[in-house]
Amino acid sequence: MKDLIKTLTEEYGPSGSEDKIVKLIKGAIAPFVDEMEVDKMGSLVAVKKGSGARAMLAAHMDEIGLIVTHIDKNGFLRFSVVGGVAPFRLSGSRVVLGNGLVGTINLERVPDPAKAGFDKMFIDIGAASKEEAESKVSIGDFAVFRQDCVDLGDRVIAKAMDDRVGCAVLIETAKRLKNSPNQVHFVFTVQEEVGCRGATTSAYAIEPDLGIAVDVTRTGDTPEAATMEVSLGKGPAIKVKDSGVIAHPKVRDFLVGTAKELEMPYQLEILEGGGTDAGPMQRSRGGVPAGVVSIPTRYVHSPSEMIDIGDTEGCIKLLTAALEKDLRGEGF
Repeated sequence: MKDLIKTLTEEYGPSGSEDKIVKLIKGAIAPFVDEMEVDKMGSLVAVKKGSGARAMLAAHMDEIGLIVTHIDKNGFLRFSVVGGVAPFRLSGSRVVLGNGLVGTINLERVPDPAKAGFDKMFIDIGAASKEEAESKVSIGDFAVFRQDCVDLGDRVIAKAMDDRVGCAVLIETAKRLKNSPNQVHFVFTVQEEVGCRGATTSAYAIEPDLGIAVDVTRTGDTPEAATMEVSLGKGPAIKVKDSGVIAHPKVRDFLVGTAKELEMPYQLEILEGGGTDAGPMQRSRGGVPAGVVSIPTRYVHSPSEMIDIGDTEGCIKLLTAALEKDLRGEGF
């Protein structure tokens, strides 16, 4: 599991450029599903066939990033953001472009660096001139954080845990799911960080009877963190609400009941800001009962997101047990 997380998190894949992640996931999940396709938006849909209800599990492949908007006369790159990138995270960070070129982010001289916006930042790729920079970089090129995945024992730090750890959970769930009476669609979506676009089109095409997003969520267990009843190491989080969805009560209760049957720890999650692929699934066509199983994660949308392996294993155990049930018999 740790090896899979490391492989997925260290790969390049900002919103709109998920091809390398698609290739990795195809290779990992192929032995455990009956068919796969990449839809017109670029999302990967892997299906375990069954005659029962259609379940859609969604985890997004994309990560937050930057996009080059200007190259100045000295070869420094100006940029905009792709997804929810906070300015205070960036100064001193290293980034890598799709061609493997590495740069570092720094600031102009400003009165208060802590309040500097993106307009005061630049990427230095070591170029001595505009001409040299233009020989290596083009306007519109994307970049992501360059950061190794580090094993801390029970916990792991990496960039892009959001949501490559969710992708790893789906792959491992497909592997462990042996006798489901349902037709399960494992959907690895594109462009979640810029508006849940892949999930919107995939849900429309699949018409699921049940939708479950698998994504990360913030925690409230670090010094002076925002108050939140989610912590690392206390089990997967079953979402009640975020800014994009109120989990369908039937889905929430189904997941809670399954966790109780397994006598496993779980947490209830209310996320005051942010959303997941559950939102577009819920609103697809005539509506879909949708919910979320979340992996508690510290430092979300930073170069060093931290998860607990026990929580991740709990997510897999919960989803596998839920999908082994006859979903039609559960009212879906």
